Amino acid sequence: MVTGTQALFAGFMALLIAERLLELVLSKRNAARAFARGGVETGQGHYRFMVVFHTLFLVACVAEVFGLQRPFWGAWSWAALTGAVVAQGLRYWAIGTLGDRWNSRIIVVPGLAPVTGGPYRFLRHPNYVAVVLELLCVPLIHGAWVTAVVFTVGNAALLYVRIRAEEAALGAMYSEAFAHRPRFIPEVRRG
Repeated sequence: MVTGTQALFAGFMALLIAERLLELVLSKRNAARAFARGGVETGQGHYRFMVVFHTLFLVACVAEVFGLQRPFWGAWSWAALTGAVVAQGLRYWAIGTLGDRWNSRIIVVPGLAPVTGGPYRFLRHPNYVAVVLELLCVPLIHGAWVTAVVFTVGNAALLYVRIRAEEAALGAMYSEAFAHRPRFIPEVRRG
């Protein structure tokens, strides 16, 4: 029997899946624009793995909650939901700031200066901060702690490869623009 909180979790997951499908459409459109402006793609090898990884994440969330009958943890679950919503806000702030330069692939248009506004004023990789937060919080909305642990650890390995490839592709202009910005945790400056 499906509980009320499980039904709400299923609805949340359906919205998350729809969001991902819309992001793929947006990414494909933006990729075509980047290629039309001379964009060069790198990181294709790990990209395929990343797509499979994130798809399995969505499946694992649902499978653990319903297959293992994970409980709703009250205040902890509400905190996880809050974290997941904050992650979505940060993701869309980053996507909105990048505009048609946002892409789920690594495509660099030569000669374009790096985007340094929006959340990029504070962090080099705000979208990846959102992904880390999401992979931790979404499963914990309904007690799927195994999924949270496995995919958070797996994502750390994936981001290690992804960020190195992305920063190498963006080159010297990016390195100079972001030399004093932290990668993941905003710096609190005094005075």
